[in-house]
Amino acid sequence: MRAAQNFTFKKSLGQHFLIAPRILQAIVAAANPRADTGVLEVGPGFGALTEALAQRTGRVVAVEVDGRLIPILAEQLAPYPNVTVIHADILTCDLRQLAAHFADCTEWKVVANLPYYITTPILVKFLEFASCFVTMKEKETQEIPPLVEMILMMQKEVAQRLAAAPGSKAYGSLSVFAQFYARIVPVCDVPKSAFLPPPNVMSQVVRLSLRERPAVDVPDTDWFFQVVRASFAQRRKTLLNNLQALMPHVSKADLAEVLQTKGLNPTRRAETLSLEEFAILSQHLAHLR
Repeated sequence: MRAAQNFTFKKSLGQHFLIAPRILQAIVAAANPRADTGVLEVGPGFGALTEALAQRTGRVVAVEVDGRLIPILAEQLAPYPNVTVIHADILTCDLRQLAAHFADCTEWKVVANLPYYITTPILVKFLEFASCFVTMKEKETQEIPPLVEMILMMQKEVAQRLAAAPGSKAYGSLSVFAQFYARIVPVCDVPKSAFLPPPNVMSQVVRLSLRERPAVDVPDTDWFFQVVRASFAQRRKTLLNNLQALMPHVSKADLAEVLQTKGLNPTRRAETLSLEEFAILSQHLAHLR
């Protein structure tokens, strides 16, 4: 790749650019954009995936934090008037302003080769943004089309945590958070050799299809996630002991009674609870706050 010949990759930005055509094609196929679909790409690098997306969809907005790549992208993507490159840090971007670029589209998707060190903050930002548009009333009145799907490449270990089922070692608060808002399906594994420079770990592409409604119905989403995070705070501790740290003003006996009343053994650990059980737990603990 000519653009890479004199380019110095920055470890501080987690730069590992995808160069394998087979994986590029798999990502585009997974995104499956239509002419009326908008695509937001995070971290376009040298623009190989951007170009492939531009050939399939009506509008692509690519957000790149590294200013050195902006002229490279301008040259690479010059034949595609449907591409807009924005020099910015996705973590500080206003997602509503970015989504406004897709006002003429019926929907939009996110495609990203996520830097490993900021995978979780980026994921949380997009899921929380998408959660603002989950009711039909909001969809009918909003000025921007809905974010419907994310095709993300990340460290395989993190991808496995997102899709993990209760009872597995990978299942944790991130699993609950992601599955609360999205249905998660692995797309393909990505070897180290698919990147320039190659990373030290395996990667995986996953599809997150945003739910029209959260996976479980909870009256207070913030409290639900407080309970989830507290339950996983120390994985080796029982559910009862972790919840005692969240609610020190409530006696263990009262907490144990709530758990047992709802059919939850106080000696269970958080990784054994389903989203439905966390929903039940959070609703009944709310009365003791």
